[in-house]
Amino acid sequence: MPTPELRQEIEAAFAADGALARAIPGYSRREEQVELACQVAAAIQAQDVLIAEAGTGTGKTVAYLVPALMHGGKVIISTGTKTLQDQLFHRDLPMVRDALGLSVSAALLKGRANYVCHYHLSRNLADGRLPSREAAQHLQSIARFAQRTRTGDRGELSAVPEDSQAWALATSTRENCLGQDCPDHQQCFVLQARREALAAEVVVVNHHLFFADAMLRDEGMAELLPAANTVILDEAHQLPEVATLFFGVSVSTGQLLDLLRDTAREAAVSAGDVAELQTLIRLADRAARDLRLAVPNRESRVAAAVLESDSIVVKALAELESRIALLASGLSQFAERDPGLAACAERAADLAERIERWRASDDDSMIRWIEIYAQSVALQITPLSVAEPIRKQVHARPKAWIFTSATLAMGGDFALYQERMGLTEARTARWPSPFDYAGHSLLYLPRNLPQPNAPEFTDRMVEAALPVIEASGGRAFVLCTSLRAMRRAHELLREAFATRGLDYPLLVQGEGTRSDLLNRFREAGNAVLVASASFWEGVDVRGAALSLVVIDKLPFAPPDDPVLAARLAAMESEGRNGFMEYQVPQAAITLKQGAGRLIRDFSDRGVLMICDVRLTTRPYGRRILEALPPMTRVSALATVQAFFQVESESGSEAFNSTST
Repeated sequence: MPTPELRQEIEAAFAADGALARAIPGYSRREEQVELACQVAAAIQAQDVLIAEAGTGTGKTVAYLVPALMHGGKVIISTGTKTLQDQLFHRDLPMVRDALGLSVSAALLKGRANYVCHYHLSRNLADGRLPSREAAQHLQSIARFAQRTRTGDRGELSAVPEDSQAWALATSTRENCLGQDCPDHQQCFVLQARREALAAEVVVVNHHLFFADAMLRDEGMAELLPAANTVILDEAHQLPEVATLFFGVSVSTGQLLDLLRDTAREAAVSAGDVAELQTLIRLADRAARDLRLAVPNRESRVAAAVLESDSIVVKALAELESRIALLASGLSQFAERDPGLAACAERAADLAERIERWRASDDDSMIRWIEIYAQSVALQITPLSVAEPIRKQVHARPKAWIFTSATLAMGGDFALYQERMGLTEARTARWPSPFDYAGHSLLYLPRNLPQPNAPEFTDRMVEAALPVIEASGGRAFVLCTSLRAMRRAHELLREAFATRGLDYPLLVQGEGTRSDLLNRFREAGNAVLVASASFWEGVDVRGAALSLVVIDKLPFAPPDDPVLAARLAAMESEGRNGFMEYQVPQAAITLKQGAGRLIRDFSDRGVLMICDVRLTTRPYGRRILEALPPMTRVSALATVQAFFQVESESGSEAFNSTST
């Protein structure tokens, strides 16, 4: 625990009449929040590693901010998404800082693709060969924004959609950044953001930037980490998968085509007299497209060995590697003409090396596989485990490391998370949610549904969910474990709503951005949203607008996934039960995330409906149920209908209070 003096300061800040209560409307003291804050303070003082699960409603953000700001020193806070990053920097951090009366400097740092790049913006404006009229209009808007913005953060320009093609033309990547050779180096928004981060006492980043820059020792975070006294990783349940992306090797035909597009533009400006370069670009482009044509025409993830038995795929890979290497060699002869050409030469050499490494890799600690998309192919090398590199990073220099999330443990057991992160000796602590789940929610497990692998499952699931959706008056999320099931569920609900005359707005993932869909869902008040993985976490709809969450199946990863298959095989070779030790806990943690969408405030009420009969028919079902919040479990539709009838008669209204 922290020193008595620091504990006293923390207790005073969280007191019913303390600094937080005076500054935050509707604040109420929560014992779980105070205890979490004290545990964080103790870890900071001892430069220790703490893994802390804090259930929804604990107020973990404020709980870690208070001791971190009080203790002082350099603090890095990383969270799961850019949306949460912005919320933390613009709302939570200033609120706590002002409440405590501290003058702590703070900076927001994102990946380079989030900042306008003067060089690429001006080059693409001058080039004129834009993908569409809309992209041209958006690019002009970005150019005007670049003249008036202080930060260059694309998040400040809502007039240009986040999925606009123009952003790729107005920002840089690690691959195409010219660095110090850039003519706009002095006014670079990325460098400005990094200078501010170096000078600030608190820096807010996201997990992708944290691993991309800190672990790979790129510029930026690599300078921040040694100076930090405290590193706080919020939404820490995401870290094993995010880390996997950055400790592996990846090269896609999409990356190659981006390189070739950039190379063609640079060559037109600086080497228009060299016909040889255009030939090399054209042949490399054909080789990249031929590889996509050589693999199966379906979106999937397959082990490398499966496709390497196909002579056509092997030949296409060899041809692509050769063409990219020849392009790199050709570009190097003209690199001195322009920094842009030099950068393209380096990118081509790097991509050729990655393809060669993928083809030649025989490391038993790495998994080689291929991801097939509609228009591209990605060659992947993924580590069997990220435990060792993370452990080395955590113990490289003395500092406090705080890992926190609402979902890290399986029934109070952190073993899986600690093993995956290489933190088996870390201190762990857990606080359940203070919400009254038993009194405010039901867990509805309908009987008589088919097994999840039955062809008619989605149809029967929607059939079972319809009377519940009617009882709740819409106000529902229908969360599916696959895009195919999501599309089928949406189709069936649309037909059923029309047949039954139900006027609930029906939304589906993909018909707009996530933020747009959530805004429409909240504003409607009685909408039904059908979605898949991206809505299982990081989505916060408080109040009566969301009173029902329907989950189709237990979120087990596909058994034929090459990464999962390799990890399970490794566990089996050690005499372990990969299904019970890895798949079941992982599914339980993911299910907890989906279930966590329902109750977001002390006044919220609702029903969680899970349509997978394995919860009650398989031995592992009990373990998964025990990981869920303590909701009142029911299996009769009439009980659910009565629950919503009572809510309706009580005149329940939407609650919009903010949980701190």
